[in-house]
Amino acid sequence: MTRTNGVSGGGGGQQQAPAAGKLPRKRFYRARAHSNPLSDSHFPVPVSPDEVDLSQHYPRYFPADKGEEAPPPPRIRFADVGCGFGGLLVGLSPLFPDTLMIGMELRDKVVTTLFCCALDFCGCPVYYSKLKVTEYVKERILALRASNPGQYDNISVVRTNSMKYIPNYFRKAQLTKMFFLFPDPHFKEKNHRRRVISMQLLDEYAYVMEVGGIIYTITDVEELGEWMRSCLEKHPLFEAVPEEEIKADPVVKLLSTATEESQKVARNGGQTFHAIFRRISLQEE
Repeated sequence: MTRTNGVSGGGGGQQQAPAAGKLPRKRFYRARAHSNPLSDSHFPVPVSPDEVDLSQHYPRYFPADKGEEAPPPPRIRFADVGCGFGGLLVGLSPLFPDTLMIGMELRDKVVTTLFCCALDFCGCPVYYSKLKVTEYVKERILALRASNPGQYDNISVVRTNSMKYIPNYFRKAQLTKMFFLFPDPHFKEKNHRRRVISMQLLDEYAYVMEVGGIIYTITDVEELGEWMRSCLEKHPLFEAVPEEEIKADPVVKLLSTATEESQKVARNGGQTFHAIFRRISLQEE
């Protein structure tokens, strides 16, 4: 059963592979710079993690003809919250080929825009419509699977509001890694409640993370970096990962190199600020 707050769309249906495994062209896809996470959006929302149809996302791991002695199905273990165009997922997939991971992106509620990008043989303008960011990530993943058989089967994307629906997708202590890369800073003080890292939201993230799991955050906005670090330092269920562990973690390099936003910051000579914290246990848990 799936609860839909509004009209359906944004995540349903069996994915179709792009022709000949060709990667989608990003200029045909539009992503809003900002989206209000507190507003009502219109996309399907699972009632509980049991209602998430993982076979639509990871068909290799959830075949239709399962045998009687088939091993228990794997669970999603990594979540990239605000995955953008999916660069981190693509970078993580070969590092953890047997780990299921999913990107969660809200910025998909856009008006389809027609734009002229060519002239036809009669000299008339040819118009294309800019599509949605999660559609780009889906097509990117499917193209990578088609051109690299046996690879990239462990990554997928869903359009959802992670600030509202994290418990609808993940069970208690399910995730081992969560990523919050270059989130919207929401500069105005009245909009700080829209930030994806807060004391209240860390309660939910702690619920779906197993003890020992790691939260990774990075931003090019110093004030936001201090905000996220301060929230994590104050929360009783997280502690900072020691610097020597951070340097030895192969994931950390991807934070500042794999995503389109991180590459833009590097091109502009910008500075980044990360906060990496581990989920810890309390005696009363």
